[in-house]
Amino acid sequence: MTEDWGLDVQKYSPNADRNAINGIVRYCGISLQKRDSSLVSLSDREEVTRVRESFLKKKLGLTDPDADLDKSIMAVGERMKGDRTKNSVTLYYLLAEHFGMLSMFGGPGSAAGTG
Repeated sequence: MTEDWGLDVQKYSPNADRNAINGIVRYCGISLQKRDSSLVSLSDREEVTRVRESFLKKKLGLTDPDADLDKSIMAVGERMKGDRTKNSVTLYYLLAEHFGMLSMFGGPGSAAGTG
């Protein structure tokens, strides 16, 4: 599946950083190869838990209470409510942006994002 993930991210963050998008695509890896696994269903409690545990806690290293992290996930989901399908690259980008952590993926403020 060839897709320009940046186009979807830019619907919600018009000045999205391409380096950060590419870093998130690398993070997502093989899961982006199949449409079903590249999407996130925020109405599925297990998927919200997976995003919280795997991305927010494990990858971003956040230690906020689960309820606060879940509220952040749902707030980003609310921003994306116009899309029936929510792709994981866009969700993760918006969450990293929300928490000011795009630099972890080569975005602004990172060594890879300067230049």
